[in-house]
Amino acid sequence: MNFDRKAVWSAAKGWLAAILVIIGCVVASAPVGAASFQPLEIVTKNGVQVFSVEMATTEEEKQTGLMYRKELPDGKGMLFDFNPEQEVSMWMKNTYVSLDMIFIRADGRILRIAENTEPLSTKIISSRGPARAVLEVVAGTAQKYGIRPGDRVGHPLFGSK
Repeated sequence: MNFDRKAVWSAAKGWLAAILVIIGCVVASAPVGAASFQPLEIVTKNGVQVFSVEMATTEEEKQTGLMYRKELPDGKGMLFDFNPEQEVSMWMKNTYVSLDMIFIRADGRILRIAENTEPLSTKIISSRGPARAVLEVVAGTAQKYGIRPGDRVGHPLFGSK
């Protein structure tokens, strides 16, 4: 049996190129953001609400946040770590899902909640005071669970849980 090595090599290179293109498309379509999920609790007067949050700790993760995502399930969110505590500004550029932004002090107390943010807006949303972190959850979450300024957030960022 005779093989034309050039023809076999040419076919192999073509298949390899096709596989690399497919892998690239799969990676490019994957959600951008932090990969690790952690539990977070908010203690309200109505009880304890538990969320599963992605951590945004690097500058790239904080800049990208929940951009380009088409949905955010109830009970999920993203926690942005802005250590040390500081005035924080957020926006909704390239963010398709309306969010509640929960600004949290270093002691784990909720400072402020920006509810039902406007998707795709470049309007600045300020913490209006020093915040250690921001929790982004789907719009309506704060109202649904009775989350209010002053409620306590349980997570290792705040020395608890």
